[in-house]
Amino acid sequence: MFSIVKLSQTEEETIMDDNRIKGAGKEIKGTVKEAAGKVTGDRRTEAEGKVEKTVGKAQRNIGETADKVRDAMDDE
Repeated sequence: MFSIVKLSQTEEETIMDDNRIKGAGKEIKGTVKEAAGKVTGDRRTEAEGKVEKTVGKAQRNIGETADKVRDAMDDE
């Protein structure tokens, strides 16, 4: 049912926490949405973009922290 796969050193180094990837995506989407709101004068869209960008940044930071913890555990 389950299998264990041994990754090479380079494959292990390139694995990122899912939160880091999704958070970066939300940051980008929020930045675009915020800019669209500014251009069109739509304050609601601009505010939604700011919120989404902030949520994405927090999620990305959580993922980066998880990566650092995982890397530190691997070094031990």
